[in-house]
Amino acid sequence: METSFLRTTLPTAKPLPAFQAVAPAVSLRPRRLPLRRSTIRAAITRGRKEDTVAAVREQLEGCYLLAGIRYEGLTVKQLQGIRDSLPETCRLLVAKNTLVGKAIEGTPWEALKPCMKGMNAWLFVHTEEVPAALKPYRAFQKEERLEETNDFVGAVFEGKFYAPGDFKALETMPSRAEVYAKLLGALQGPAISVVTTLQAPARDVVSVLSAYVRKLEQEDGAA
Repeated sequence: METSFLRTTLPTAKPLPAFQAVAPAVSLRPRRLPLRRSTIRAAITRGRKEDTVAAVREQLEGCYLLAGIRYEGLTVKQLQGIRDSLPETCRLLVAKNTLVGKAIEGTPWEALKPCMKGMNAWLFVHTEEVPAALKPYRAFQKEERLEETNDFVGAVFEGKFYAPGDFKALETMPSRAEVYAKLLGALQGPAISVVTTLQAPARDVVSVLSAYVRKLEQEDGAA
């Protein structure tokens, strides 16, 4: 008996629909990388240094004397007390030696560089009355007994460097009133014959000087 095998045709599988891959759009703008904290910190530090140099240069305008003070060991309260005791014509600034050195580079104040060691504060004196400007810090030294540990490290006046041992010359400088009084005395002494000869013009000079000396004395008394 023959066995017949029925031929079975399997259905043809339909092809799956084709999906076209779409490439992502490419941006032509450069990608901004996030700033690292170290970079931000460096930028802030650089900005502060530039501000300090600018502040020093600003104080140098119209400055008659620049002095360094060893402030290591002083508290914030003590520094503020020194600032409060200074005349309005003076400023006390705490800044690193390197930044001050950069600010005074190429100026007559560059003579101060020999004392740029350690921790210093800087006294800017914007008046010709140098002794009166130095007196408050001397009083602070005496009161706190800091003559040996926190002394002046140096100063520049009229382009000349003054070491700590030379400060007596700065602290005993005559005031403007004293200078004009001496000038007036010189005119009233040996120059009497000249005054008599010149009469009015010379007498006018003496009168003007006398009035100016009285004005200075009144200003000193009011201060």
